[in-house]
Amino acid sequence: MARLVVIGGDAAGASAAGRAKRLDPDLDVVMFERGGHTSYAACGLPYLVAETVDDAQDLIARTPTEHRAAGLDVRMGHEVVGIDLEARRVEVRDLASDRTITEGFDDLVIATGASPIRPPLEGIDCSGILGIRSIPDADAIDAIIDDRHPERAVVVGGGYIGLEMAEALLERGLTVTMVEMQDAPMATLDADMGARVADAIRSLGVDLRLGTGVEGFEAADGWVTAVATGDGELPADLAVMGLGMRPNVALAADAGVPIGPSGAIATDARMATRVEGVWAAGDCVESLHRVSHRPVSIALGTHANKQGRVVGTNVAGGAARFPGVVGTAITRVGATEIARTGLNETEAAAAGFATVSALAEGHTRAFYYPGAEELAVKVVAERSTGRILGAQIVGGPEAGKRIDVLALAVWTGMGAEEFSMSDLSYAPPVAPVWETSMIAARLAAKAVAADPVQD
Repeated sequence: MARLVVIGGDAAGASAAGRAKRLDPDLDVVMFERGGHTSYAACGLPYLVAETVDDAQDLIARTPTEHRAAGLDVRMGHEVVGIDLEARRVEVRDLASDRTITEGFDDLVIATGASPIRPPLEGIDCSGILGIRSIPDADAIDAIIDDRHPERAVVVGGGYIGLEMAEALLERGLTVTMVEMQDAPMATLDADMGARVADAIRSLGVDLRLGTGVEGFEAADGWVTAVATGDGELPADLAVMGLGMRPNVALAADAGVPIGPSGAIATDARMATRVEGVWAAGDCVESLHRVSHRPVSIALGTHANKQGRVVGTNVAGGAARFPGVVGTAITRVGATEIARTGLNETEAAAAGFATVSALAEGHTRAFYYPGAEELAVKVVAERSTGRILGAQIVGGPEAGKRIDVLALAVWTGMGAEEFSMSDLSYAPPVAPVWETSMIAARLAAKAVAADPVQD
């Protein structure tokens, strides 16, 4: 009987294991997970801290017991510490007994995920400085709030994780300061759109320090007391690192599995690495960006689940491909929704595109209809062709999900002029007669017509 070994039991690993077993019931599938949970929604962790989600169990899509009932050999608390590609086996440490075993494989799936970035700053290893990636991380922050009753929190980083955790800590009654090295939060947006996000953050009562770098941490009796920055010390009873994620590739790299230019594991569209019979999926792999045609590392559950499904299909003898990404993402801080897709101006320039951009302001409903919320939409288009390269949205409730139609425009290579005349829905309670995205696209198309550039 052929054996599939899967390293990692969350979105990508569990999807690959389950899909392969469903398609090939005779396949022996062993899934190793070093933690205590499988198939949980990591994106929901800030809302668990905020107590918007009542219980960690609510985040779990499928338990180890359910996976076993589907025919998977699930080993919890087992960390794969080595891969021998020549011998086709893995070395696994049982964390409960500290015993090491080896398991052979015919096919191997590496789904080791990513970890919060923790730069080597002075004092960063003292207590009370946490990242958030797993349910135990959320439990640890919750326990600190309940047991130590901190009053002041500092969030380091103004990206998605930082924004969501800042709001969560506010919900728990803490005073929150956010430190961001850039001149605007949300570095995946252009600065003019990031400025709108900054206004939203400050409106919640967060003390936002932009253009400020963190230099280290102060502690007393081993517990953080302040965050040292270029602008002085910020008192802190709790600090949360929100600097993004770094793919966990050490295990793969040590075994000789090639790492791509993005710093994540390189795969082809079948999610196969350059080693025969070794696959990878999820936050530890790089993906092809469909606009820049460059490899990128983007840690999102949407990609992880799709990639895992592709791996499982191919391991079982099928033919599936992961078509790439365009960098679509969305979040919310307070009542402000923030979304983006494709390339921003800086990313487009780095990829070699000459661009035009247009920003339009409007409403989520007919302007006269009760509940209409303001929003701004920015479209980035290729100057020579008018093709939409990316878009960004910042606005009130119901604004953010409008990014999806723009994401499809980017995905399919639609031009700004064509998009501006597309057939979108309209009714006063749900949308204006001219969607703001269409107006932004029309303005971008006008800019292209006014300043054409020949290739």
